[in-house]
Amino acid sequence: MAIELPAQRKVGMVSLGCPKALVDSERILTRLRADGYAMSADYAGADVVLVNTCGFLDSAKEESLSAIGEAIAENGRVIVTGCMGNEAEAIRARFPAVLAVTGAHQYEAVVEAVHHAAPPSQGPFIDLIPQPDVKLTPRHYSYLKISEGCNHACSFCIIPQLRGKLASRRIDAVLREAEKLVASGTRELLVISQDTSAYGVDIRHEERDWKGHPVRAHMTDLARELGQLRTPEGRTPWVRLHYVYPYPHVDAVIPLMAQGLLTPYLDIPFQHASPSVLKAMKRPANEAKVLERLRAWREICPDIAIRSSFVVGFPGETEADFQYLLDWLDEAQLDRVGAFRFEPVAGATANDLPGAVPEDVKEDRYARLMLKTEAISAARLAAKVGRVVPVIIDDVGEPDEDGDIGATGRSQADAPEIDGNVFLRNVPATLRPGDFVDVLVEDADAHDLFGAIAEN
Repeated sequence: MAIELPAQRKVGMVSLGCPKALVDSERILTRLRADGYAMSADYAGADVVLVNTCGFLDSAKEESLSAIGEAIAENGRVIVTGCMGNEAEAIRARFPAVLAVTGAHQYEAVVEAVHHAAPPSQGPFIDLIPQPDVKLTPRHYSYLKISEGCNHACSFCIIPQLRGKLASRRIDAVLREAEKLVASGTRELLVISQDTSAYGVDIRHEERDWKGHPVRAHMTDLARELGQLRTPEGRTPWVRLHYVYPYPHVDAVIPLMAQGLLTPYLDIPFQHASPSVLKAMKRPANEAKVLERLRAWREICPDIAIRSSFVVGFPGETEADFQYLLDWLDEAQLDRVGAFRFEPVAGATANDLPGAVPEDVKEDRYARLMLKTEAISAARLAAKVGRVVPVIIDDVGEPDEDGDIGATGRSQADAPEIDGNVFLRNVPATLRPGDFVDVLVEDADAHDLFGAIAEN
């Protein structure tokens, strides 16, 4: 007699905020799938919807609240998690119908809430073939989160309140995950945390055995070991370091980039350059030494790309402070820059600082900063015209009326979602996302490169 199995319960997910939150979403969905749940791509098909919120800025909170409201309107059965979880009372006051609210990376609490709201109809042993982890990124790149939380006390930030103090993962666990990802098709690993340079500080850089030799929980050891990974085809995957504070030991990873073991790219959150503003932000104010180190890094690895982000309109920022930042950027010649207008964040000590900058002044400074960085980017990209650069393919288009196929990729200077692209013309029909190709750069604008696959 045939046994009819009950239909699987389905979970929908709305994931907001930074890549660290995206990794949290992947882990939550992986656990739920192991418990017998299926994933729903829309509200209508979900038995319950999870909204993973961002609570870093007031604008991000409004986006999160809007997403919660939409999920309730479209589905009605909503569980809230993520960085806004510490504002449960405010969320419930605005949305009384929310089923449960949990905080950032509280995986067990989220799973328990889903079990309560929509008990699984199938156990984890229905499918005898183990399922791979859930990925919310394309198959060819993956985020590798090495720690939670942060030990800094920046006056504009409440991340330690939302995600706690630094909590580093075991080095062998991180390397095992990285190895598994590369073996399953990942061609690019994006290393993320709140402070990648501080990895292992909280566990005193403990050693673990990895493939017969000791490895410390330290950024330099991690970078060296990640540089030994190889794809199933024997190629070195791209390994991109994000959220790197410029501590002295960062110098040790630059030679690995020059050797081709790490992607020549550093994402460094400078935030500002003026010593007085950095002091008010409670951040290191050694901007002159940073310029010396940037020059030294470029001597070792001329192709290194530096990305950063800056805050304009911080309380007390004068026109002289802002001009100092513009002059510093002329010297630093950063490849990729993002900027934010200062927003007061509930719980941040910067809110109590004197010298609030008027909104129109913030807007003016933001526009001037973006013009400056756009000009620097345009010049640095123009210098690549005529060169052959390695590119990873993200998307391949359909043939046009002439049968030509275009593709979109990224150079080693471009992280997904936040940096520029490389647009290719007339690519072969056999090209696939995740492929590496050498591209002859034919043109450039302020943000992107344009070219064709180089002939051998």
